[in-house]
This record gives sequence, C-alpha cells and structure tokens, in this order.
Amino acid sequence: MKRAFLVFLGFAVVLYILFNLLSHRVEVPEITEPPPTEVQELALVVDTHSDTLIKIIDDKTWLPVVDIGMDTGFHIDIPKLRRGGVDVQYFGAFTSGYYAGGKPDFERANSRLLSLFNAMYWTVQNNPRCIGLAVSMEDIEDLARAGKVSAVLSVEGAYSLEKSSGIRLLRQYHDLGVRMMGLVWNHSNELGEGVNGAYMDGTPSRGGLTDFGRKVVDEMNRLGIIIDVSHMNEATFWDVMETSRAPVIASHSGAFELRNHPRNLKDDQIRAIAEGGGVVQVVFYPRYLAEDEDTVTIETVVDHIEYITDLVGVEHVGIGSDFDGAAMPKDLKDASMIPRLQEALKRRGYDEEDIEKIMGKNTLRVMREVWGKNGKSQGSSSTPVILPYIEMGEGLDKDSPVLSAHVKSVDGTPIDVSSLRIIVDGRVYKPEYSEQTGVVSVRLAETPREKFHVVTFQAAGQGGNTGSETRIFHIQR
Repeated sequence: MKRAFLVFLGFAVVLYILFNLLSHRVEVPEITEPPPTEVQELALVVDTHSDTLIKIIDDKTWLPVVDIGMDTGFHIDIPKLRRGGVDVQYFGAFTSGYYAGGKPDFERANSRLLSLFNAMYWTVQNNPRCIGLAVSMEDIEDLARAGKVSAVLSVEGAYSLEKSSGIRLLRQYHDLGVRMMGLVWNHSNELGEGVNGAYMDGTPSRGGLTDFGRKVVDEMNRLGIIIDVSHMNEATFWDVMETSRAPVIASHSGAFELRNHPRNLKDDQIRAIAEGGGVVQVVFYPRYLAEDEDTVTIETVVDHIEYITDLVGVEHVGIGSDFDGAAMPKDLKDASMIPRLQEALKRRGYDEEDIEKIMGKNTLRVMREVWGKNGKSQGSSSTPVILPYIEMGEGLDKDSPVLSAHVKSVDGTPIDVSSLRIIVDGRVYKPEYSEQTGVVSVRLAETPREKFHVVTFQAAGQGGNTGSETRIFHIQR
C-alpha cells in the first residue's frame, strides 16, 4: 500500500512538472517580426511609366472625362492596378511638343502638360479611398499601409521649358508633384537631343545637352526630381550622366544587344546607369523587345531583365511598362497581369529577394536617394499662411481673369511686402496687396492664349521663411 502511494505520488510530481512546463510555454508571447519602419523595406511593386493620363482627358477640351476608378478598356485603371498588386504607378504627362509660326510653341506644350497634371488631381479627388498622389517617400509608405495605390506624376518631354522662364516653371511643376522628368521625347528641344537627332520641324540637331539643359539638370538635382534618360540620343545621355549628381532612371527601355533599336540602351550606357546607382526599367512594348513583334511574350521581357542583371547585377533593373502608350504582349496585356511576370521570373530561377528588387525595391532605392526629404515643408512659425481663392483645376472667366489669395501671419509677424510674388507659367508678377484685408492679387492684362495655366502665390514674414501655394487653372471659353 505504501509502495503504491509512493508510485502515485511520484506520478503526480511528474504531471505537476509537465503541467508547469507546458503552461510556461503557452505563456511565452508569440515572436513576430517588427513592422518595417522605412518604405524601402516593403515589398512594393513599382511601374515607372504609363500614358494613361492621355486617355482620361477629352481630345478636344483637354478636360478630364474618364474616371479610372472603375473598370475601363485601358491597360491601367485602379481596379486593374489592385488586381495586379501594383503599389506605385508613375503616370506620365506626355507631349511631343508643338510648333507655331516656324518656332516651338512653349505655351501650348505647357498647357498640354498642365491638363494632364489636372487629370491626375481629378482622378485622386474622385477616388480618395483607393489612390493618392505621392510626393515623398513618407506618402508612399502611408498609402501602402492604407492599402492605396501611390500615383507619382512624371513628365515625358519637357517641351514647355524655355530659357527665359523654364527654371521657375520647373519649380512650379515640382510644387504640383512632378517627381520624375524626361528632358526630351524623340524630338530635340531647348534642353537637348531626342533619339531622332532632329527638331520637330525636321531640322537636324547637334551638341547633346544644351547649356540650358545643364541648368535644368542641376535644378532637378536640387529639387529632387529624378532624371529619366529614356528617349535621349547618345550624346545627350552621356552629357546628362556627366552633369547629374544624382542617380538616373531609364523609365521604359530595353537592352540594345537583344534588340537593335535606337530607343534601347547599349551595354556601356547600362553600365554607366548602374555605376551611378540608377536603374534600367524594362519596357513591355514588343517593338523594343524583338524584331518580330508577334513573337514577344512575358519570357521576352524576362530575357531583357536577365540580360541587364547578368551585365550589371540585379540591383539595377526594374519595370516600366508603357501601359496605355503602346501595344502589349498578349500574355501581359494590362496591369492586372503583372503577377504573371513575377511567376515568369520565378520560373527563370530568381529567388523571392531578387524578384522583390526587380519589381520595386531597386526603384524605391533611387526614389529615396533622389527625392530626399521631398514633401510639404512645415515652415516656421513666421511663415505666412496662403489661402488661394482658386481651387485646383478651377475654370476662370476668359475676360481678364483675376488671380488672388489671402495671406496671413499665424504669430503676428508682419508680412514682408517686398517678398510678395504671383508667378504664372514661370513668369513673375508684382501683385497688388491690401494690408487691411490681407489679399494679394493680379489681373492678367490679356486673356491667355492657351487653356491651362499654373499660378504660384509666394509670401514671407519679415525675417521668416517663404511660403507658397500652387494651383492649376483653366480659361473657360
């Protein structure tokens, strides 16, 4: 009996020890990876080129009419982006330039670009729950965590920039959210030479990047606007690489060695981009990928990715679809099919880490470096608050429109009247100012010839920082 009791007691002790051990294990908190604190740690998909904005606006009025918040017949709309897992989509504002009276029409090119910027703002305003305009890395991180698409504005063809006002106009574009710009399309312009090596009227060009183009490159570096080298001829490309202090991107190009086409990059160009820390974004357009366009598939896209990876490393290749700007491979016909590209990369032997680099992390690295601390500055306590009496994209009467804003100080610091400026399309106006009402205004003496325009109101407090607000407006005709 005593022996049985001892056996029972021993068994009970063992059970007690096991129970406590198991209880202890259950109470250990689950180990989870801490959330990434920087956007580059997120596995985001980034596409650096599309022409969808052109399809949003009316061909005649240039006003936005098609809401891509719903399914469309386009390569890109918000439902397709979400189905395809695209987190960051660059929306290109494209113009090939205009000629009038035998010379470049800078005003019309500017109006065209602004109409496309306006279409982007209109799209975001109509779909605030699923897309947002990103002007900083913080924006991209916030939008990604909210499950929204980040829209990034870019310019394809800076045909609106002229020597007298171009730098100020570029700053206004930056104010509006432009974060990447190609200096040229295929035609040459005031900044440099396109791949055609000729101006829009057919006159041959020479000399690569112009002196004014160098000033624009310097200002883009200062502002934090990524330089897009796609569409440049070789002379302009090499001048840009010599001039720029920041990494560059080829937003939608291929490897020349695989497809002999002037829009593609030769090996030494690819090496130069990589040595500068940049990225070559492989295009999906069949004409740039193979001589026989009908044979192009996702595998052809991967061929170009693989070639660039073998040449300079996986850290310097990304994707730039050219959706809504060109024909697409049958098995990669719109943004919803992007996961097929990831699957093709996996079949080709790329691991998850490298696929994440190709699909977005490489591009995010360049964005982070070039954009820097881009975003809306909070200013100081003496920076005036500027409240324009004009909404983004608003239509104004065609007869001598008045542009005005209310300027006020938040801490009683007097406004520095000498600092007051109203800038319209890169041109500076000295405005009227009422100290009693705080209203600053300018009446345009003549009805503007073109439809779309950009205005910036600037003011500073005495001894304080300069504040500014920028708006797009159009003339109602």
